[in-house]
Amino acid sequence: MNLRQRIKEVMASELMLEVSVDEIADDAPLFGPNGIGLDSVDALQLVVAIEKHFKLKITDQTKAREILHSVDSIAKAIEEAGLA
Repeated sequence: MNLRQRIKEVMASELMLEVSVDEIADDAPLFGPNGIGLDSVDALQLVVAIEKHFKLKITDQTKAREILHSVDSIAKAIEEAGLA
């Protein structure tokens, strides 16, 4: 299973999403009306889930916004940190 697929699986299980893994596009925004509709509580859960499953620590709030933009941006941050 590739990294983006694993990220989607983690999101689906940890956030109890109402969309299926197959419905999450790699480049779709995760937050806001054009995305899959995550909110601030989901953001916190997602940060914890990413740290737990992928060992990526997200401590800077500004960077968190960039990293959590989409599945692609999360995968890129994990790859850049050498954790993939």
